[in-house]
Amino acid sequence: MSRFQTDADWLPYHPSPSKPNFTPPAGAVDAHCHVFGPGERFPYAAERKYTPCDAPKKQLWSLRDHLGFARNVIVQATCHGSDNRALVDALQAARGLARGVATVNSQVSDDELSKLHEQGVRGVRFNFVKRLVDVLPVATLTGLAERVKALGWHVVIYFEAPDLAEFYDLFVSLPTIVVVDHMGRPDVTQSVKGGEFDRFVRLMDENPNFWSKVSCPERLSKVGPPGYSDVVPFARRIVERFPDRVLWGTDWPHPNMKTHMPDDGLLVDVIPRIAVTQELQRKLLVDNPMRLYWTETN
Repeated sequence: MSRFQTDADWLPYHPSPSKPNFTPPAGAVDAHCHVFGPGERFPYAAERKYTPCDAPKKQLWSLRDHLGFARNVIVQATCHGSDNRALVDALQAARGLARGVATVNSQVSDDELSKLHEQGVRGVRFNFVKRLVDVLPVATLTGLAERVKALGWHVVIYFEAPDLAEFYDLFVSLPTIVVVDHMGRPDVTQSVKGGEFDRFVRLMDENPNFWSKVSCPERLSKVGPPGYSDVVPFARRIVERFPDRVLWGTDWPHPNMKTHMPDDGLLVDVIPRIAVTQELQRKLLVDNPMRLYWTETN
């Protein structure tokens, strides 16, 4: 039992997700998931905006096997701040079947970055969702991006669609591959062809170093499960336009969900609706994440 008191409105992860009808291709990668705690061993950050339930690596491996995936990319969540010990512990236990995306601050040394690389980290994440951070990482983003470029890492950015115009010039100045979380969180009540989402598509069109995760329909949808049908056109547009620069992940254990806790099996069943051919499915789930995280050179 963690000594940290979970938020009163926190929804724990689904206790028994369904077996998906869709079978992922051999070698499929869940390219966006998290580990939390356990808090007794890996304390949550004092500056955190939420206190989750523990969601340790053992549960993540069990979900991976149940859903038919082979590998994971574990992304450092804000509840652990820049203390990456829980992430590194999971990477070491995965025996090469997981890679990581860390959170670091501007004081991190080159030796510390090199050690994270040896431990399986291949990217660094910057959170621009204003409700989740006290200080936006504008001042540190460019400098750290230059430093991690030398390691062959990429940068992950998390932002909400209305804020893209504000940060557009900053983002396109980055010298690395840039992976955008969850399609930049579009408002799916707007048109899939126009307005905010066209700005995001233009970002991808004009900057071939930009990739997108087509994940988290449960966060974006207004109609909800089982099909999350209002999100499908947005994700499908990105997958079909940029088939070599897309990734997919569960987002387990789904932090800060306030309306429902998704069944991960149903999330997997959205995949063939956004990647409608076997070729697109293989690029999304195998070829792209393997190229980004498991190439011989990295």
